[in-house]
Amino acid sequence: MPCLPLACLVVVGLFTLTACSGTPTTESRDGYRVDHSYQSTAQSSRVRHLVLHYTDSNARRSLRTLTGPRVSSHYLVTREATPRVYQLVDESRRAWHAGASAWQSRSNLNDTSIGIEIVNRGPSDTPSGRTWTPYPAHQIDTLIALARDIIERHDIDPVDVVGHADIAPQRKIDPGPRFPWYRLYRAGIGAWPDADRVAAYRADFMRQPPTLEQFQRALAAYGYPVRVTGRFDALTRDTLRAFQMHFRPARYDGFPDTQSAAILWALLEKYRPEALADIPQ
Repeated sequence: MPCLPLACLVVVGLFTLTACSGTPTTESRDGYRVDHSYQSTAQSSRVRHLVLHYTDSNARRSLRTLTGPRVSSHYLVTREATPRVYQLVDESRRAWHAGASAWQSRSNLNDTSIGIEIVNRGPSDTPSGRTWTPYPAHQIDTLIALARDIIERHDIDPVDVVGHADIAPQRKIDPGPRFPWYRLYRAGIGAWPDADRVAAYRADFMRQPPTLEQFQRALAAYGYPVRVTGRFDALTRDTLRAFQMHFRPARYDGFPDTQSAAILWALLEKYRPEALADIPQ
């Protein structure tokens, strides 16, 4: 038997290893076979948004609700000393968590988002006023690890990490003013304005505040589903309340003020400068 050149032996060996590797390139389906030998590079994730919610109930009840026939989420994060992360819907599937919603140019965000429900009872009305359930540090640590993983795999823009209230301000208030958005930002998750730019804009707006129409245009430019009417209507107030819960939780009355305006303009300058340029001054 003649000796094969070394290069041929290498090729034969590699072919044998590939054939025996146990990784099939074809898949049998009902009535046909699919060949997976080639993969196009012209593709991207369907996921554009990460939406955070609170459950308004305990873990057991939340699981029962989220595995029922009406609502769902991709993940549920519990609040035990060692929180558990339940995956209830595969990320490739559409979970029913956002409902009627909009952000920037998209609506029905169930189609383009991953939803995380966080076990938290939300608000309680007491004789001394409304109180909000805090989020324990260990629960947020777990959430940060989960959110980082999702954001990295789907390349989600910081502005597109939102709360349910941001995308449905007339229906929802979660995850509420006790949610630690700034802590998430410091961990590399979501958007936050730079303090020096907020201070600079606030000084400007103390001299000449933006008009209500400019405020509405700025909110819409950032992503909020608000109509530009020049009137202080219910949608504008609810949208401002959602914005304030997210970025100025110390006061979220829904009324326009110079600090809220300064935060919004600083956010646009940092994350949407082209949109800021389109707002009439």
